[in-house]
Amino acid sequence: MGKMLKKLFALVPAVVLAAFAFGANAEMIGRSRPWQMWLQKPMSPTAEGVYDFNVFLIWIETGIVVFVMALFAYILIKFNSKANPIPSKTTHNTLLEVVWTTVPILILVVISVPSLKLLYFADTTPDAEMSFKVIGNQWYWSYEYPDHDDLTFDSVMVEEADLQPGQPRLLTVDNPVVLPANTKIRLIMASNDVIHNWAVPSLGIKIDVTPGRSNETWVEIYEPGDYYGMCSELCGVNHGFMPVHIRAVSKDEFPDWVAKAKEEFASNNDNTNTIRLAKADAAAR
Repeated sequence: MGKMLKKLFALVPAVVLAAFAFGANAEMIGRSRPWQMWLQKPMSPTAEGVYDFNVFLIWIETGIVVFVMALFAYILIKFNSKANPIPSKTTHNTLLEVVWTTVPILILVVISVPSLKLLYFADTTPDAEMSFKVIGNQWYWSYEYPDHDDLTFDSVMVEEADLQPGQPRLLTVDNPVVLPANTKIRLIMASNDVIHNWAVPSLGIKIDVTPGRSNETWVEIYEPGDYYGMCSELCGVNHGFMPVHIRAVSKDEFPDWVAKAKEEFASNNDNTNTIRLAKADAAAR
């Protein structure tokens, strides 16, 4: 029995190393996991900023909770009827009132500085290498590549009955977005009907897609892989069926995909409006 246990313990390092090797070679999948209790792994500069800001807020919130609990404990011990049989009749305390007004203001100021810096960071597109346009429709997405001969296609959710093994329910689409990793990409947002919201949590993207105007942000995806999101603005009865699927590829692979996509979606430039109307009618039914 002892020899068997020694052999098992000897295998542990090999198993651990194999697990790390598998994790290193596995393609990145940006989506929530069953029983996940924390944010998704940040895979862009903006997502890292959101992650760090969230940790910063957690520390502040923890400090406030601990302080309030300690204050309650002090009050229960110091001012209960046995320890303090004759209660104070003080109704005002100027210093205390100044403190409990000033301290929350200072906390909000401390929070606002990194918050505004992060908002400005996400809003400013630094030296974009390419542009990508997102158009919201009821209830699917249209995508355009202005820098690649206005390549255009629609992206519609795959019904549960048509899913292939391994494809996530309510997140799989017929035509995923393909973007190059390690590339600064300007994202331009517009809508053909109502307000939508294009959100991909692992990339730190969550921006309204508004009719009559265009919004803008940017992204730089760290690793090739599949990144999932969805519409995060109530936009109608099929709001829950507008998933986002980004397939990030290497810079070397992206031109090959563009060439194939131009052939596959060559007819979209001529009859895009007809296709959109047909899909909108089908979704409404």
